[in-house]
Amino acid sequence: MLHRWEFWARPDQLQPRGEWQAWLILAGRGWGKTRALSETVRAWATSGRYGRLAIVARTAADVRDVIVEGESGILRVSPEGERPRWEPSRRRLTWPNGAQATTYSADEPDQLRGPQHDAAAVDELAAWRYPDAWDQLRFGLRLGDKPRVVIATTPRPTKIIRDLMASPGTVITRGRTRDNVANLAPGVVTGLERRYAGSRLGRQELDGEVLDDSAGALFRWSWVDTARVAKAPDLRRVVVAVDPATTSHDESDETGIVVAGIGYDGRGYILADESGRYRPEEWARRVASAYATHRADAVIAEGNQGGEMVASVLRSAGGAGMPVRIVHAKRGKATRAEPVAVLYEQGRVSHVGSLARLEDQLTTWDPATASGSPDRLDALVYAVTELMGGAEPVPRIATEDFYDF
Repeated sequence: MLHRWEFWARPDQLQPRGEWQAWLILAGRGWGKTRALSETVRAWATSGRYGRLAIVARTAADVRDVIVEGESGILRVSPEGERPRWEPSRRRLTWPNGAQATTYSADEPDQLRGPQHDAAAVDELAAWRYPDAWDQLRFGLRLGDKPRVVIATTPRPTKIIRDLMASPGTVITRGRTRDNVANLAPGVVTGLERRYAGSRLGRQELDGEVLDDSAGALFRWSWVDTARVAKAPDLRRVVVAVDPATTSHDESDETGIVVAGIGYDGRGYILADESGRYRPEEWARRVASAYATHRADAVIAEGNQGGEMVASVLRSAGGAGMPVRIVHAKRGKATRAEPVAVLYEQGRVSHVGSLARLEDQLTTWDPATASGSPDRLDALVYAVTELMGGAEPVPRIATEDFYDF
């Protein structure tokens, strides 16, 4: 009885009836997306209808730790006698009836070139770094008479998600975190709603809404999506920009760490986003690692919270040979960001792959209403300004006091 999913599941977690090619689950955190995904794979594999499945998550760790071995993963939801054999070295699950599922990382799209499947399960598609992984998966869904794919993701308004939503072969299920309150720790949902209810982040992460651009945001999704590239060309200069946070507890601002380069074509390329909540020695190591990994030419760091200290911490982590330039912001964040937003609007800045959390912040931060500090955006602005100087913003009526350098 414990493994009878049709008994325990909510109706919206069960496969839709009728003919469809893609089942798109757009739901908030904790809705039960992983369980629905795992149970769908289990049903497909044990039915005998599908024998060659693909399971794709954002990273190799995600597909192993969440979809296969996780609390709601395939191994956990399968009863004895039906449980597949897991071979991590071959990235393969094999059921007693012979059905097989191969796992893939969306961070390695070339893994999906060539293999053929008759069904697929996809986790967190909206957060995949490389959209090409989705294309390669679709090219390989060509076995059997009715290939199908189930996609479970926290929604973001990416082109892939919008195209899926518009496709006549897609069935869409929407859900909120609160739908699964009975299976979550007591007080968790209430606490999250207390903090995020009514905010754009809450509407996306808790209510599962696909949001359009914020009316007052300086950056637009269409600018980012249109200019996106899978790989950067040869670059003539690369910098790592860091906007340090002064504290590192759960309520702290993040430390923004963004890597960017400028090509011989004169275009800017955003290469990586390493931002997060770190202690000073941790963010300094992150910066030093990014500097080495991307063979950067310099580190640009905001020094408003103590420039000498910032430079000292960075040089301790990266060595005396790592060039560090301290900049002091004397103008408002919006004023600094506007010239960079113009470059985006002109199509002169490309993101290499998808940088989900950075892009969410770019396209939702409204300087007139936001209360939090956009640290990822700040780091990006410092990097692009260092490389490209920015473009002249369109004159506007000021809504707050700004100060020049």
